[in-house]
Amino acid sequence: MDTSSKILIVDDDRDIRSLLADYLDGHGYSTMMAADGNAMWAALDAHQVDLVVLDLNLPGDDGLTLCRNLRAKSSMPVIMLTARSEPLDRILGLEMGADDYLPKPFEPRELLARIRSVLRRTQSAALASDGEQIQRLKFAGWTLDLTARHLISPDDMVIALSGAEFRMLTIFLDHPNRILNRDQLLNMTHGRDADPFDRSIDIQISRLRQKLREDARSPQIIKTVRNGGYVLSVTVTAEHAT
Repeated sequence: MDTSSKILIVDDDRDIRSLLADYLDGHGYSTMMAADGNAMWAALDAHQVDLVVLDLNLPGDDGLTLCRNLRAKSSMPVIMLTARSEPLDRILGLEMGADDYLPKPFEPRELLARIRSVLRRTQSAALASDGEQIQRLKFAGWTLDLTARHLISPDDMVIALSGAEFRMLTIFLDHPNRILNRDQLLNMTHGRDADPFDRSIDIQISRLRQKLREDARSPQIIKTVRNGGYVLSVTVTAEHAT
């Protein structure tokens, strides 16, 4: 995999920023650093960034606010750094659109593995779309634009998706009418196995259902299979680029 990707590290702790930058630079990445939200936006405006490592606890706008605002503008991958003692922070981070999370304290090599996994999924999805020349996937009146990475509703409204939501929906559309359990979905979306308390899959599916205007009590597109997982229960058709 090409490790020349540019990583922006946003953390108000200078020692952590420097340690992570040195470690990632040593593994072939190009890194930039920012101490707060203002510096983050300035870096994003001035440079092409491939992934943001974003600390939750920042002066001024916190990581959750910055992630939500970034997600409204872009599908750029975000890995959130959260406090181990606050599991709610990890849930909120995913709800704000983070692609993955890593609780502090952590080993730099674990962050490196998460970065590689997120970038691999992002790059593989782009290459697959280019290779097959599939531009859009249509299902139940909805359209997923694989180039713009957004949804188009049956009444032609454009609906933004986070990177995690886009990948989750793409996985379902690639496996229509097939039951996928949480372990499979977590491995496909995050490249790791589930633990008994990991709710990230349920959170992402809940967010997808909201964007698909599903009735939470009786969803018709992404259905829950008791003791089984989830299934996309509609027909999917592909629209190729012309």
